[in-house]
Amino acid sequence: MDKTQLSENIKSWGCDLGFQQLGFTSTALAEDEAYLLDWLKEGRHGAMSYMKSHGTKRSRPDDLVPGTISVISVRMDYMPPSSKHPMKVLNNPKLGYVSRYAMGRDYHKLMRQRLQKLASKIEKEYGNFGYRCFVDSAPVLEKALARNAGLGWIGKHSNLINPKAGSWFFLGEIYTDLPLEIDEPFNNHHCGSCNACIDICPTKAIVAPMQVDARRCISYLTIELRDSIPEEFRKMIGNRVYGCDDCQLICPWNKFSKNSEEDDFRVRHGLDSPTLLELFTWTEIEFLKNTEGSAIRRIGYECWLRNIAVGLGNAPTTNEVIVALKSRQNDDSDLVREHVAWSLAQHDSK
Repeated sequence: MDKTQLSENIKSWGCDLGFQQLGFTSTALAEDEAYLLDWLKEGRHGAMSYMKSHGTKRSRPDDLVPGTISVISVRMDYMPPSSKHPMKVLNNPKLGYVSRYAMGRDYHKLMRQRLQKLASKIEKEYGNFGYRCFVDSAPVLEKALARNAGLGWIGKHSNLINPKAGSWFFLGEIYTDLPLEIDEPFNNHHCGSCNACIDICPTKAIVAPMQVDARRCISYLTIELRDSIPEEFRKMIGNRVYGCDDCQLICPWNKFSKNSEEDDFRVRHGLDSPTLLELFTWTEIEFLKNTEGSAIRRIGYECWLRNIAVGLGNAPTTNEVIVALKSRQNDDSDLVREHVAWSLAQHDSK
């Protein structure tokens, strides 16, 4: 099988497995490496020390997986069908907003299994070859690789945008020693003069086009950060209890986005429009049960309560809200108690 035929077959097999698009690129990421090192030097990775500890393995695929000469980049739509419209949730301060990517089952497992199936299919048809599959699970510059593989351009919000599919999709990769037909990179940047994502960001985390300071980002503050959320950002967080989608919701390219057909990405446990009061009543056992198989579980029960406490501090003052917050004034967690105290103070000042 020649290189062209193999490349065409892989794309066909990938689409049969549920990926909306596949592309191939080399391991060349010199410009992106320089950008990454500058970003780290500025400390914009915050408490994500792993971003720095891996050194240049993130930008040098053949250092991470020796022998890699090609990268198979894939994307998969994730917007769940029949879910409550995000803006209706964000505009109702009694509800808790969960990022749309976390509505259903954890995408890491689903996509990694599909990538493994693709690799097994290649192996069956082509013979033994070297490879390793990734889904946000190792030091990989996934958006730069996807851009180089022709899947889209990196928008001003730093997410990948596809002109026919918007940005509501996951990315995954297979590092391989196969000599594939390299695709044309997506060098054209179609954001133009639009700054909607920069302007809408509640905490002004997009400090310049394609430059995000994670320390200000609500997704970082509610998911990656394990310590106290800086007070300067708490009111700006509003009712976002897990992640933030504002920059994608405002992006005009997402009028071309498509809902996912994956059953595993469908809304579970009403997380598309839950009330903050309901979420705050979950015991740790209920949290573990309701987030089983979900990306949400990895933040842990303590940070879950921390985030919801902030949401309740920003909610309208009602007797139910005050009672709920006071019920956790003596929580075992210092972190939870601190954020509950802040929230109660918000209502006292109204």
